[in-house]
Amino acid sequence: MTRSEEELPAQQGHEADGQREPDAAAELRQALAHAAQRSGFGRVAPGERPTAQALWAAVGGVRGLVESLLPGFLFLVVYTITADVTPSVLIPVAVAVVFVLVRAVTRSPIMPAVVGLVGIALSAGLALWSGRAEENFLLGFVINAVWLVALLVSLAVRRPLIGVITALLTGDHAWRSDPAKRTVLTVTTWLWVGLFSLRLGVQVPLYLAEQAAALAATKLLMGLPLYAAVLWVTWLMVRAVYARRAD
Repeated sequence: MTRSEEELPAQQGHEADGQREPDAAAELRQALAHAAQRSGFGRVAPGERPTAQALWAAVGGVRGLVESLLPGFLFLVVYTITADVTPSVLIPVAVAVVFVLVRAVTRSPIMPAVVGLVGIALSAGLALWSGRAEENFLLGFVINAVWLVALLVSLAVRRPLIGVITALLTGDHAWRSDPAKRTVLTVTTWLWVGLFSLRLGVQVPLYLAEQAAALAATKLLMGLPLYAAVLWVTWLMVRAVYARRAD
């Protein structure tokens, strides 16, 4: 066997490795794009006109609204009446189990309800273990803090997270070279920073003051309603710049 023949398999192996790397990157990008499309932000493509129906779909419709608000509302009602941690956290867990069963029976996507159940169960476990109703909200603080840090890091490295999500939805990976798009996507990322900062800024002092009922009420008000409002403004701003560029 000549030297060139010996080198040929190695070269082919390097070429195969080179092909696998782009394929893996493409698969990862496709998976991220699919996740973005399933998110609330993905319910309206950039450049399209957001509608009330699209916003309603983004929050999950009637089922999504009930599954998001009812457990927290029940905690608020039960704790206000009884001031007892155990029923206040276990009743929402039972309701979340019902949500999972209903989705299973109706053959609807079950993962949203399962994720909700896991979160509610973990929060209830913290409250029961500590004996403090305020611990029921600790996991929510962690989630909000993680999102806040991720958004701030994306801004620090000049890859605003809303811009990254928009690129996954549209395939417009050159948005950073367009000053108008870059500005709008940066501003909308700061809007989400404001949302998570506001939640933590209002709710953490209530947690420290052991005001569980007030904490439950503010979480309801600053949960889905505030999320929907910021999502709507984000859609409008992103749509404006993409529609203008398309004209």
